[in-house]
Amino acid sequence: MKSFLIQVIVVVLIFNGVSMLKESSMLSSWQQEHAPEFLLPDLHNEPVELANPNKKTLVYFFAPWCSVCRVSISNLEMLYKYNPDIDIKAVVLDYQSIAEVEQFAKNLDLTFPILLGNQNVKQAFKVSAYPSYYVLDKNGAIEHRSLGYSTALGLYLRSL
Repeated sequence: MKSFLIQVIVVVLIFNGVSMLKESSMLSSWQQEHAPEFLLPDLHNEPVELANPNKKTLVYFFAPWCSVCRVSISNLEMLYKYNPDIDIKAVVLDYQSIAEVEQFAKNLDLTFPILLGNQNVKQAFKVSAYPSYYVLDKNGAIEHRSLGYSTALGLYLRSL
């Protein structure tokens, strides 16, 4: 039993170390760095600001071909439905067509705003893997950042 517990602790430490290393290339949350400001079109071609000056914003970067995104984005949908105090903005990157993005959203019954990103957004936010997300305060400062799968509870706790 003791050996098993040690193995679990080692695996958790390695996983957290690799995660921290991957996240180190993202914009800084330690220095309260401000997120780049963008006005992006949604799926109806309406311009939408990424940051919301009235409440915290969770900006979630994904790609429609990403299998981890397909699994984890339902957690984002749950947060959107049950916590109106957090503004959710999903930004799609590396997509082939708007029809592909619309089909992705339809297949997963997504109701939150999906914005059409581009290479400038990807570079400005230093997105190197999917899904990646940032939690912004009312002033647009980065409070939290992460990449990879996150549970609904994990998303919620990071956005408090």
